[in-house]
Amino acid sequence: MKKKIALYSLFGLLFLVACSKDSDLLSNKNAQIDKSANLLGTGASANDLLANTEFDELLIEIGYVAGFQPTSLAIETLEAFIRQYTFKDNITVSYKQLPSPDEETLTLTEIVNLEKENRTAYNDGSTLALYIYFADAPTDSDDVGADIVTLGAVYQNTSMVIYESTIRNLVGNSSSVSVAEVEAATLNHEFGHLLGLVNLGTTAINDHEDPDADSHCTTDGCLMRAELQFGGPMMKLMQSNASKGLTPIPDLDAECILDLQGNGGR
Repeated sequence: MKKKIALYSLFGLLFLVACSKDSDLLSNKNAQIDKSANLLGTGASANDLLANTEFDELLIEIGYVAGFQPTSLAIETLEAFIRQYTFKDNITVSYKQLPSPDEETLTLTEIVNLEKENRTAYNDGSTLALYIYFADAPTDSDDVGADIVTLGAVYQNTSMVIYESTIRNLVGNSSSVSVAEVEAATLNHEFGHLLGLVNLGTTAINDHEDPDADSHCTTDGCLMRAELQFGGPMMKLMQSNASKGLTPIPDLDAECILDLQGNGGR
């Protein structure tokens, strides 16, 4: 009987030791992921995104709710925009399909929590990581009656949300502007904020910040105009461009480009 007790004790000890080692390994693995550099304020990584001093590779992780994946054309347009205004030529895009949070609207706090649960890409060595979440629900601050719906937002230095369901509802059956074009315009606008525009981590060379809309440009037609983050005004501008034979997607004006160049951009 004493021998059996001794054996049971030995097996129990071995089991506990094994579990402890597995737990330690898991803890060490999680501890190796330093997320702090990706949890800063918007614009804090503007120079890192523009120049290749610290990071010469960019990894874009796209998390999307099933059925709300962005168009390939929109992502290709974003990559072209990045290469045009930054020195990031080595760009990798990864996709992760996610379940719906089953919410009618999403608060910014909920979006941040969804990122905490689902984001896997963080800065690693010479690779700078960016996270973009494509949501199946609108923001809780929309005022549909007043034609004020938000298409996208940035909320940390490497974090962005695109309200994909809102974009699709906005475009509807438009014959002059496509979902891909509105996605692309929204992505480029929000990425402009991550690049520090306007006066959001990238200092303005000349005064062109809208006094009535912080971090936005005063130049008519510029990608960084405040109305480009909202539905109705965005569609009007893009439809106007299309009617003139221009590309519907707005571009940066000379002042915004000058600002980016002053902070390490092309």
